[in-house]
Amino acid sequence: MKAIVQDEYGPPRTLSLGEVPIPTPGAGDVLIRVRAAGVDYGVWHLMTGLPLIGRLGFGLRRPRRRVPGMDVAGVVESVGADVTAFRPGDEVYGEATGAYAQFALARPHKLARKPANLNFTEAAAVPVSGVTALRAVGQVTAGQKALVIGAGGGVGSFATQLLAAGGAHVTAVCSTAKADLVRSLGAQAVIDYTREPLTGTYDLIVDIAGIRPLPLLRGLLTERGRLVIVGGEGGGRWFGGLGRPLAARLITPFIRQRLDAPISLTRTAGLDTLRDLIEAGAVRPAVGRTYPLAETPTAVSDLAAGNAPGKLVITVD
Repeated sequence: MKAIVQDEYGPPRTLSLGEVPIPTPGAGDVLIRVRAAGVDYGVWHLMTGLPLIGRLGFGLRRPRRRVPGMDVAGVVESVGADVTAFRPGDEVYGEATGAYAQFALARPHKLARKPANLNFTEAAAVPVSGVTALRAVGQVTAGQKALVIGAGGGVGSFATQLLAAGGAHVTAVCSTAKADLVRSLGAQAVIDYTREPLTGTYDLIVDIAGIRPLPLLRGLLTERGRLVIVGGEGGGRWFGGLGRPLAARLITPFIRQRLDAPISLTRTAGLDTLRDLIEAGAVRPAVGRTYPLAETPTAVSDLAAGNAPGKLVITVD
């Protein structure tokens, strides 16, 4: 089968289109014929091998998994002997291993049935970003004031919609090019970070892949407000942006504000919740650009540059 392969860490040029065997499902696996796959920062970190501490999990000298990609939408090709939740022909979405290929393996607890009102390209934009946003936003209170930093990206576009659907007043932080998108997703106010500073006071701040220091963000919170850190860039080669989440966890027991850096895992329950919201019309994936499988390196480059609104998606023939 055709797949994107990577044999060394490095920039997007280390990704190339190649031929690999179709994976064989084990007793607890689902084999998916991939129709589309999402692009997220997890793919970038696995590609570059940065921060270096991450290589303890995904390979010291080279990627342990030769085919990258997690977000997936497609059709069940076959299932292992122990799988009862899905059967061949089911249209599914979720998280797989090696999604940048014509076929990929997934575990049943990381899959759900695809939203009926989405095509495969749209569905592939949902799993990792949507579940992460769902976890970050938590229980929404009508009337609460929320600030979403990085609102124009994959996670941010879902967080903005989830908050707006729950009745929150959403202020979105993004670049000029993404302002129209976030307004269309329900943001009542927009701060263009290229032109103006962050101002205001908020009950909830969701900071996605940010680098702003904790004292600055805490200064924008109410006395008992909540700051949620999702990912994080910057920092050194060894630990990257892990410093802020660690610091947040260390100081939050000693202050009235709640500083949170949740770990989000793609699971069937979260995917089912998102499917219900999507089919009800409360949330929709914001697909910014699509790329054929062979142009995956370009998609990852565009993601890292931050110049594409919404979620980027790889389509697979």
